[in-house]
Amino acid sequence: MMMVRRSKGLTDKHKKVLEFVNEYQTQHGRPPSIREIGEKVKISSTSVVNYYLQQLENMGYIERDNRVSRGMRLTDKVHQIVQAGNMLRIPILGPIAAGQPLPELQPGLSYTDNEADAVDIARSLLPSKEKGDNLYALRVQGDSMIDAMINDGDIVVMKQTSEAHNGEMVAIWLPNNNEATLKYFFKEKDRYRLQPANPTMKPIYIKKTEPLEIKGKVVMVIRKVDKPLAV
Repeated sequence: MMMVRRSKGLTDKHKKVLEFVNEYQTQHGRPPSIREIGEKVKISSTSVVNYYLQQLENMGYIERDNRVSRGMRLTDKVHQIVQAGNMLRIPILGPIAAGQPLPELQPGLSYTDNEADAVDIARSLLPSKEKGDNLYALRVQGDSMIDAMINDGDIVVMKQTSEAHNGEMVAIWLPNNNEATLKYFFKEKDRYRLQPANPTMKPIYIKKTEPLEIKGKVVMVIRKVDKPLAV
């Protein structure tokens, strides 16, 4: 077994691993495998990739669950990997349901005037195509997206948009119900399917004749780390 030394700080390789994990999670809805990380950052040995991941875990930048395949999450400590000048402050506008929809995303409604209610994100951790424009954050309530490694209390960073492709995770406003929800989005023949990432929950179906507003799509997930670990 390879002994993992405590790193004195983040190297360029550490940063590249974090950037790729975030980008892959955004695109695929799940973390990458160790082999995929190695291919991206040009490390041929999976044991060396695991070595870097263990260092990142020891430093508090990721959290892993070895009982789950691809069980890896970025923590809210990632903002410390760059200097303050490279940070992006994103307002947390309020809660979004990941279980039952909540009446939160009303168009034109401001959630809070408290500037402290925000999250600082390292620009280098955003997907490479994102420049940081039109971003906002929502705090997840509920457990319908747990198989996408999004838990109650986590923060999702959203890109404001009114359009989405099949399979993208989006925040959707349902005017008829005065509700909003966070789900995977799919267009079907005569309806929209809002799919949870929890096998115990059923999808929400909305007829195409009914109003539906896409308010943003997920570009990054920040794990809440102040919850006690289960024993």
